[in-house]
Amino acid sequence: MMFAYSHTDESSHETLNRRTLLRLSMQAAAGLALAGLPRFGRAQTPAANPTRSPAVTPKFQISLAAWSVHRLFYAGKLPQIELPKFCREQLDLGGLELVNSFFPSPHYHYCRELLKKAADHDVRILLIMCDAEGNLAAADAAERRQAVRNHRKWLDIAAVLGCHSIRVNTGPGDPQDEDALQRCAESCAALCELARPDKLKVLIENHGGLSSDPRAIVKIIQYAKDPLLGTLPDFGNFPPAIDRYEAVRQLMPYAQAVSAKCHEFDADGKEIRTDYARMMQVVLDAGYNGWVGIEYEGPDADELAGILKCRDLLRRFQ
Repeated sequence: MMFAYSHTDESSHETLNRRTLLRLSMQAAAGLALAGLPRFGRAQTPAANPTRSPAVTPKFQISLAAWSVHRLFYAGKLPQIELPKFCREQLDLGGLELVNSFFPSPHYHYCRELLKKAADHDVRILLIMCDAEGNLAAADAAERRQAVRNHRKWLDIAAVLGCHSIRVNTGPGDPQDEDALQRCAESCAALCELARPDKLKVLIENHGGLSSDPRAIVKIIQYAKDPLLGTLPDFGNFPPAIDRYEAVRQLMPYAQAVSAKCHEFDADGKEIRTDYARMMQVVLDAGYNGWVGIEYEGPDADELAGILKCRDLLRRFQ
């Protein structure tokens, strides 16, 4: 049985008050429209790609997952507020996926400043990847309710930033633990209820724990029975025993975003660990035409160089 989540459960010391924030979000709606920032990233008009003829419509769009620059960020060389400029001027990309741990402040005025930076550089903020906000599959119901409450502020922030989704983690555990999958589904369904007024989606990425097996992710979605719950397939992150191409194929029917994990490249610009021609065919065969986010995690200290290699590789398949 799904546990109830009440608006009155929210503690008074939370940084963002939902009612106040949503009122301010409505005031910001006109600004969002003028900035051309869409709600959903799955089938938006793609940004121009200078490597292609203007008459050719790309098969998908390329965005940057902020985690790609985590070393620059943690070294203090690239603050989150400058990521839209980085996307446009260094990468010529029009989409950005944020990480909750990069936020120096979740305050409304900071979010509006970040949104303005994105609009100034014609960059769409697509989603927020949420980590370290509690276990959505915890055996204890109170712990699960707290995890849902912890994620709630990121839904509020995503609404202000014009995102289409937040990404959540399933929690630790055995992917074959049916009780844990049911508990995670209940938590995700509760989050979807909170996301519904702002037309946001809640996405599950293969990111360890219960999500190590694509079949477990599919079960969670089926148990939740909510169309707002989807997937964010990552080309990596699966255990060695899992066929990553087949795993991504299983997740693609529910995909609202895709994470192009990349590490190292050969002399021809091909990714060493993943056959991108094969993987991108899996993505395209599913009828997906939205955003594919670059997530560079290679050993090269020059994160920009790695990101550019991944971008150029992805452009071969557009």
